[in-house]
Amino acid sequence: MYNKHNKLLGIFMVISFLLVQGLWAKSASNINADTDAAIEKFKREVPGGANFLSKVKGYLVFPSVIKGGFIVGAEYGEGALRINEETKYYYSMTSGSLGWQIGGQVYSVVIAFVSQNALDNFIRSNGWEAGVDGSIAVAEWGKGKDLTSISYEKPIVAFIFDQKGLMASASIKGTKFQKIIPN
Repeated sequence: MYNKHNKLLGIFMVISFLLVQGLWAKSASNINADTDAAIEKFKREVPGGANFLSKVKGYLVFPSVIKGGFIVGAEYGEGALRINEETKYYYSMTSGSLGWQIGGQVYSVVIAFVSQNALDNFIRSNGWEAGVDGSIAVAEWGKGKDLTSISYEKPIVAFIFDQKGLMASASIKGTKFQKIIPN
């Protein structure tokens, strides 16, 4: 009985979290300003980051992804898809998880589209899910290693970072990306 109540409480918390996020949706100008700041941080703190982004077909930036949970977890963020350094579309990212977890964190995500085909498929989709509609390689490498020295086999590469820098062992498999129209 206790376990059933915990699951119900967790489901209620996830639903509440996602509903409240919709009420706090940011404006396009706020998303763009936050995206600018996240990109500047990425270029400044990741060796070779600026050069890498200049070579990709486009990149999707989520400046503040909020992750929280108590038994059931959820994460949500809003961001901008940039092509030739210009915002073309806005997206939300959401995911949920089950299992023992408690607490929360905030982090940023930069998803780089290395191939034009991957970018086109992403834009055409009506709700794109990582691991189902396409595969995203999450970048991991040693501190101080230059990004330009790494060869990526996947057409989409994600970089996940927080205040301390790039996060190791992060995953976005199962994350859903949806076009949005900001407030």
